[in-house]
Amino acid sequence: MYLSSEKKQELFGDHSLSKSKSDTGSAESQIALYTYRIAHLTEHLKQNKKDHSSRRGLLKLVGKRKRLLEYLHDRHIERYRAVLADLNLRK
Repeated sequence: MYLSSEKKQELFGDHSLSKSKSDTGSAESQIALYTYRIAHLTEHLKQNKKDHSSRRGLLKLVGKRKRLLEYLHDRHIERYRAVLADLNLRK
């Protein structure tokens, strides 16, 4: 699989709220995971243009990430801005 458990732990470690342990449930770590998966699927779809099921999965991931970003924007604006800057997302 393209995403090993070591890579997943690295993503969660870099983008967790508490630096002492892996925080897999925070919005920041989930947004980082979705961003990694979106980038991977985007590269896949550049080579496989007719893979419509993967395209649907990509759109679902983008929607999930958008909802998490809206949650952060509404409730924790400082964390929202930090995530945008850290992951180079534009809004």
